[in-house]
This record gives sequence, C-alpha cells and structure tokens, in this order.
Amino acid sequence: MSNAKKIHWVRWLLTLLVLGGAVAGGYYWYERLRDGETNSPYVTATVSRGDVTQVVTATGQLNPVTNVLVGCQISGTIQKLYVDYNSVVTGNQVVAQIEPSTYLANLRQSLADLANTKAQLELAQVNEVRSRQLWESRLIPQSDYDQVVALLHQAQAQVIVKSAAVQRAQTDLDRCTIYSPISGIVIDRKVDVGQTVAASFNAPTLLIIANELRDMQIDANVAEADIGLVTVKQSVNFTVDAHPYQTFHGEVVQIRNAPITVQNVVTYDTVIKVSNDELRLKPGMTANISIVIAEHKNVVRVPNAALRVKMPKEKKMELPPETETREPVSKRRQGMQRQDQPVWRTLYVLPRGADGKLSQKPKPVKVRTSISDGAFTEALEGINEGDEIVTFVKQTSASTMPGGPPSPVSGMRRF
Repeated sequence: MSNAKKIHWVRWLLTLLVLGGAVAGGYYWYERLRDGETNSPYVTATVSRGDVTQVVTATGQLNPVTNVLVGCQISGTIQKLYVDYNSVVTGNQVVAQIEPSTYLANLRQSLADLANTKAQLELAQVNEVRSRQLWESRLIPQSDYDQVVALLHQAQAQVIVKSAAVQRAQTDLDRCTIYSPISGIVIDRKVDVGQTVAASFNAPTLLIIANELRDMQIDANVAEADIGLVTVKQSVNFTVDAHPYQTFHGEVVQIRNAPITVQNVVTYDTVIKVSNDELRLKPGMTANISIVIAEHKNVVRVPNAALRVKMPKEKKMELPPETETREPVSKRRQGMQRQDQPVWRTLYVLPRGADGKLSQKPKPVKVRTSISDGAFTEALEGINEGDEIVTFVKQTSASTMPGGPPSPVSGMRRF
C-alpha cells in the first residue's frame, strides 16, 4: 500500500474517533442534565381509589360440628368390628361386638337365682295362708304367725332383688353389642379385633364418629388485642396448606368467653361455620383465617408507607384542637383502627407547578384516616385522588437535598 493511501485511512480513522467521542460526550452531558432535572430524593406514589378491607388474622383447626367418641361400659375382648376408617354409618347401626360368653353366663345365673327366689316366695305364701288359718282358730300364738308374715315379705323383697340382678346382667349382655349413636363417618378407630378393653375406671374409646363432614367448623384462637373487633355473623376468609391457592369462606357463629392462656398469651376460641360441600376440607387441618372487620369499596386510599415517612430536620407540627391524633393501642395494629374511630396522620405531598412538574419541596398535610388492610389506608379527608405523596426518602447529599444539607441522622429515613 502506498503512503498516500495510508495517510488517507489514518485521516478517516481519526475522524471516526473524534465523531464517536463527541457523540459519547454529548450523550453523557445530556444524561447528567436530565438526571439533575429529574432525579429526586423522594420515592412517591399516586393517591388512588380502591377497596380497603380490614381483617383480623388468626389460626385455627378444622373440626366436625359434632364429634362423638364411641366407647364401651364393660370389659372384654373385641370379637368383631363392622366398620373401619371412613366407613359411613347410620344411627343405631352395629359397629362392634365384644365377646359375650361371660355376660351370657352371668345372665343365666341371675335367671336361676330369680327362679329359686320365686319358688321360695311361693312357699312363703303357702305358709302364710296356713298359719293365718291356724291363728284364726287360735291354734298357734300371734308370734308364730307374725314370723311367717315376715318371712313372706322377705321372700317378696328377694324376688325384687333378683329381678334387678337379671336386668343388670341383661344390660351388660346388651352392652356387648356397640351401636353408633349418630349418623356420620368414622374418622378414627382405636381398637382391633382380639384386643382386650378394660372399663374399670373409665370407658375406653373404640371409635370416633363425625356427624357430617359437609358442615364443619373452625376453632380459631383470636388474640385478646383483636377479640374486641370480632362479632357474630362476620364473614371469614381462610386458606389451608393442602389447597394454598384456594380461598374458602365461612362465618363467625360463636365467641366463647372462656380465655385460653398459653405462656401468658391470652386468646379466645372463636367458632367459625364452614360449608364443605366438595369434601376438600378434612378434620384436623390448620386454617389461616382472616375475619373481615370492615370493608369499604371505591374509597380514596394511601399506601401505608406514606404514613411512616419522616423528613430530615422535621419540625413537629401543632394540630388544630379538633384534629387531635390518637395513638393506636399497639404497634402491631398501627393504622388499623375501626371505621368509627378515624385518626389524623401527617403525609407529605409533592405539589405540581403551573407547568405540571412536581415540586421538590414536600408539603406536610393532615389527613384523616380510617381503616387499613395492611398495605393501604383509607383517607377520609385532607388529600385528593391523584396527589403525589412521599413514601420513602432516599440517600441524598447536601447539594441535592431541598432546603439545605440533611441532618446527621438523615439519609435513608423510613419509620
């Protein structure tokens, strides 16, 4: 290649390098200029409308409405079992049989004793008739006749005693056959064929029968801090681990006044009625419940993060007498007041100028809030839909922070 061509290619290369540098430099300064205009130390959110549902959360266990423990009142060996797990039974259906030979022998012995006593009664009645005739003829003294009458009464009493013994023996024999007290489904079986059960001090449990699994209930433990918000007939949404992507529904039917104290934590048993038509719910499942305390549709709402923002070097603002702020009863329930107990909170709004751009000087405003769902809080007054509110203060430098350098503890401030 000649020298003239080399010089030509070097010139083109230098020209391309100069143009590329100029473009890169222009883009860099453009981005810095744009960042200087648009980079804000605040993260904002737009006030919107939507639904706000305040709930009380708790956990509970799914149980049948009626759970019957089928036991036996006598001791013996299980001879037969007519049902097993998940067997559907009806009322008065035979479900088990205890070996009855001992109780059958007791019944026969009682019947024999009763027959013997009745024979003695017949003899005493004959003796009473004969002795009365002799006494009326003055052939025996009064004392002999009185003794015969007493023997007759004793024989009559013995017949009653032996009759009761027969009834007791018959009852024990009848108890060898175990019947289902209700119609339902067997959810647990405690014994096997050939097993010996002893009913000396308490009745051993043979089976557990639930009346109907299509109607179930949740026994939920609601904390004492939340139980004041719960009332009968409130709707309930809950999930179970077996079906994590499906939400089931129920209704509060009872709030039991008996406190449950575990490690100084007081809860109250809240009974929730549940429909289980598809039989997807099973006894013993753990339910994560949400009791709907209040539900407001299409209301102005603000993110809860905006309620926790504090500005660097923020000065405490005096509230008007009619807007006294009440503190929540606990930090865990902060921002979750009842709908009849609104409070006033401080939010920071970035106003828009005449050109439509957001100002970088936040303006504190007092907002009357109502219920919260944990993510959003309903705003009753003090703010409008479409306003831009501060939800987070980013790390800033003294040169970019509006109003001067930040305080020593400023920077990433979120409470």
